[in-house]
Amino acid sequence: MENYRKSVILLLKRLLLVTVSYSFLRILFLGFQWNAFNEVGLKSFIGGIRFDLSVIFYTNILVIIGHTLPGNFKYNRIYQQVLKWVFYCSNIIFLCSNFVDFIYYSFTGKRSTYGLITASGMQQEIGGLLPSFMKQFWYVFLLGFVFAFLFFKLIPKQHFSPPHKVSRKAILKQTVFFLIAISSCIVIGRGGLQRKPLRRVDAIKYAPSKNTPIVLNTPFCILKTIGKKKELKPLNYYSTEKLNSLYNPIKNYQDSLPFNKKNVIIIILESFGDENVSYSSPKTGNTPFLDSLIKQSLYFKNGFANGRVSIDAVPSVISGIPSILGSPYISSTYAFNKTNSLPQLLKKEGYHTSFFHGAFNGSQNFDQFASIAGYDNYYGKDEYPNENPEHEDGKWGIFDEEFLGYFGEQLGVFKQPFFSSIFTISSHIPFTMPKKHEGKFGKGATKFYETVGYTDYALSKFFDYAQEQSWYNNTLFVITADHCAAIGNKFYNTAIQEYNIPIIFFDPSNKALKGVHEKNMQQIDILPSILNYLNYNKPFVSYGNSYTEKENLIINYINNAYHVVIDDFYFVFDGTTIIELYNFKKDFLLKNNLVTTKRDTVISLEIKIKAYLQSFTTSLVNNTLTLNQ
Repeated sequence: MENYRKSVILLLKRLLLVTVSYSFLRILFLGFQWNAFNEVGLKSFIGGIRFDLSVIFYTNILVIIGHTLPGNFKYNRIYQQVLKWVFYCSNIIFLCSNFVDFIYYSFTGKRSTYGLITASGMQQEIGGLLPSFMKQFWYVFLLGFVFAFLFFKLIPKQHFSPPHKVSRKAILKQTVFFLIAISSCIVIGRGGLQRKPLRRVDAIKYAPSKNTPIVLNTPFCILKTIGKKKELKPLNYYSTEKLNSLYNPIKNYQDSLPFNKKNVIIIILESFGDENVSYSSPKTGNTPFLDSLIKQSLYFKNGFANGRVSIDAVPSVISGIPSILGSPYISSTYAFNKTNSLPQLLKKEGYHTSFFHGAFNGSQNFDQFASIAGYDNYYGKDEYPNENPEHEDGKWGIFDEEFLGYFGEQLGVFKQPFFSSIFTISSHIPFTMPKKHEGKFGKGATKFYETVGYTDYALSKFFDYAQEQSWYNNTLFVITADHCAAIGNKFYNTAIQEYNIPIIFFDPSNKALKGVHEKNMQQIDILPSILNYLNYNKPFVSYGNSYTEKENLIINYINNAYHVVIDDFYFVFDGTTIIELYNFKKDFLLKNNLVTTKRDTVISLEIKIKAYLQSFTTSLVNNTLTLNQ
């Protein structure tokens, strides 16, 4: 029985080592992402232990069984060596997955899930980008190797005495303890005896929504999303009759003016969040040309992205799909749903439609989405005619200067009116600069600074060319970003500011389309705004709002809660109730939670968000995002 006691104590020591390791990695995560969080409290770390233990007891089930099984067979050297290696391998893979978010959190704003770790939607990119990541963030990889080595060295060991014959009474005691150990493993693994197992959303109990990634750990988020189909659950807040009275997604911009068959060009700039636009953020931005264009355009200073990664942006901008599934729409079960996409609607009005993306074909499944969305043609790296290696960045595809030049030339070939979209690539990790431009655009305070300056320069060359073309004065240009970049400005470290992007409408023939607009605008508002501007007078379904409408609703899904802006209020809705409420235009840093003092406002906003979510999820699940026209 003495050896069995030693085995149990050895197990507890080893589990303690893993528990301390998770807390240590949480501290490291906070150190790497220090600027992303405000007012971090001890409660976040105490609550985090609950999530750590859940992972530890699930992933160490074989180790716990190996240590607590009754019998003398456990005490020989070979068995103990195997058990030690099972313990090491069972833990080091999960522990080291935390290192991913030491860097990646800056780009996604959330702990990585199974879909992110397995590069859902980016399967073809990861092979080429991994060497660049290793080169750029070598210190994280080195830290990971050092941690793995030290963890192995610190694994507790135990010398066992030669086993003696075990009595039936001792076997019975060991069996009882074994059953208790397995039962405890199940209870702790599920997070306690509460009705539902511990979920990611439960982190809100230990920290404000902004700080929940500190409470969580990456392995927990991965395990909770393995095998999960990202399907929306039907919501039943209201009856059908009540819902129809509260929210109507059908738009119909009746106008006495005829449909204006202007060309439409949408330019989506990679990682051009407001922190990279010097008009909005002079200290971190690097966009002299875009600044000059903004002064001639209608600029929405309260512009927001629908997600934190590129793959979220295209469906939002082109098809008006809000990114609230928890995974990319392009790779979801709803990707083939019928939608009111801009190419589909405008093709019916006689438009030629095209999508340009300078990366290799298949990148982020954009070519697949372009086909589903109804574009006539897709132009990627494979279609680029010039095989000059100096035009390629060696990782993604064609540098922005050359590909925007190719884009401009192709527009002259298309029959008018045309609708065309282009997604730039150069201001993306690994931030490769053309050799001929190295050192021209400065280094700045952020990793993005130089390549943002280069893309801005490439954009200026495109407009210089466009101004000389016959189609220029008959074109509406819409310029926006896919998402924000890594934080370089303290202003952008609140949950809502991390989604600030430029949204710009520029029509060289309309001098009245000019000024700074205060309206809250999101990527899903671009579709109805374009159709409204063109005097499109047929009904269509949209969960965004035109820039001419009073209604506004900004919605993001962050860390398992809905983050919403309506008018001057930003709030966090957990699916049941509003748990945080701020006047974000006065309280930029979200210091004053008004949820208990503005009860009438809370009730009113809850009605609006519940109606919106129920309407959208019903339409998406039932594939009724279009009218049969």
